[in-house]
Amino acid sequence: MSEGTFVGMPAFPSFPPFPRAAHEAVRNTTLRANLRHATRTIRDKRARAVAELDDWAELREAGKRIKDETLRHLDRYLVQLEESVVRAGGTVHWAADAAEANRIVTELVRATGETEVVKVKSMATQEIGLNEALEAEGIHAYETDLAELIVQLGRDRPSHILVPAIHRNRGEIRDIFREEMGAWGRPAPDGITDSPAELAEAARLHLREKFLRAKVGVSGANFMVAETGTLVVVESEGNGRMCLTLPETLISVVGIEKVVPTWRDLEVFLQTLPRSSTAERMNPYTSMWTGTSDAGTADGPRAFHLVLLDNGRTDTLADEVGRQALRCIRCSACLNVCPVYERAGGHAYGSVYPGPIGAILSPQLRGTGSAVDASLPYASSLCGACYEVCPVAIDIPEVLVHLRERVVQGGEVTRRGVKVTLKPAKGHAAERAAMRAAGLALARPGVLRTGQRLASRTRRFHPRALPGPGRAWSATRDLPKVPVEPFRDWWERTRGGTAQGGGGTGVSGK
Repeated sequence: MSEGTFVGMPAFPSFPPFPRAAHEAVRNTTLRANLRHATRTIRDKRARAVAELDDWAELREAGKRIKDETLRHLDRYLVQLEESVVRAGGTVHWAADAAEANRIVTELVRATGETEVVKVKSMATQEIGLNEALEAEGIHAYETDLAELIVQLGRDRPSHILVPAIHRNRGEIRDIFREEMGAWGRPAPDGITDSPAELAEAARLHLREKFLRAKVGVSGANFMVAETGTLVVVESEGNGRMCLTLPETLISVVGIEKVVPTWRDLEVFLQTLPRSSTAERMNPYTSMWTGTSDAGTADGPRAFHLVLLDNGRTDTLADEVGRQALRCIRCSACLNVCPVYERAGGHAYGSVYPGPIGAILSPQLRGTGSAVDASLPYASSLCGACYEVCPVAIDIPEVLVHLRERVVQGGEVTRRGVKVTLKPAKGHAAERAAMRAAGLALARPGVLRTGQRLASRTRRFHPRALPGPGRAWSATRDLPKVPVEPFRDWWERTRGGTAQGGGGTGVSGK
């Protein structure tokens, strides 16, 4: 890894966040060991689970087509979803961006008179910074997913979609519980060890008090079924079911791309998501709720609010290449096979969405105007492993190259419904000049032939490494040697004729 940039990445006035963070991360031997063990274990189990299904390829194609059909007619399905939710007793709110979503949720919590909420693991609420927005208004949000609890108690940030605390080992988690749990509620038991059973029991006792006391729950959703207004959360611990059934008020913040048209469509994803994420045939807990329940007759909220979040998704939908990122069902399979993620970890991406999917999703949701977002499309070796495991066939390498072109060339994109012109990235003037010169030469056979002969006759004076920005590339690669004579000259000398075509190959043929 080079000190400042990756090959092909533009130079920015300030140090690009991903290269800097990744450069530090690869030096952390504990982090790398934790990531290596966890990702390899998960991906090996996933491979075995997927191999059990003879029709996996057909399921993958079906998931892709369902998502593409939904995105193509997203306006229609969202209106249908709203009508279904309202008909079931819920209320729908539309949020154009993070600020509007946070304002809506804050006002809804205030209206209940409560100052505490329990939360199901939700990437959408992390995306908009909901916990921080609530805290600023005196409302405490408690994460109930075990890994999210670890992250919250440790004043840390998630580093994985499925396993947010993947960068922590058992000893570190024990220390966090010992030192921090008491300040948030019930303290960890005296003498707690790093045994998984003891850590899980400490979390269970700590969270049980919050479940029984909370009057307001906040969730995301893995899917929303348009035909009935049903929301779906899949999880492995049961904490989600506690948050969805015990509180009197439930507020769900969900990205608009999570809608599926029918229950039959949902069936496909309930087969592919668990196998791709946790390597299970089905999720231990699949919770579904539709609207509200009557007091005293059933479990579930008496008041239900659905906040439909845009926050850059409509802009992403307008990009014919980049929109496939909206197919993502957040399984994290791409993270577990990515060689870059395995070595750098999730924090290096500077986003709630780490790994390959984050490298294409974050720059589209937030734009490529900042250094961190402009660097993310380069956080990949383009090996294609992410595409091979994606259960909805997102061609992540294709989108990465597309976004790199946007960063380098600039151009017109849509942001919040307004056309914005992006300036070409700095640091590529020499490359653009070289490409223009090559274009002129390749279009003029005489000029190309003269250049090839000149290069061959001066070959002993050529440097062994590239100068300037190209030094990082040639530091780990041999610079190809120029042949003794150009192909055209060799052809004429050995065949007695003129080589046909627009230009020579520069290969000696010897």
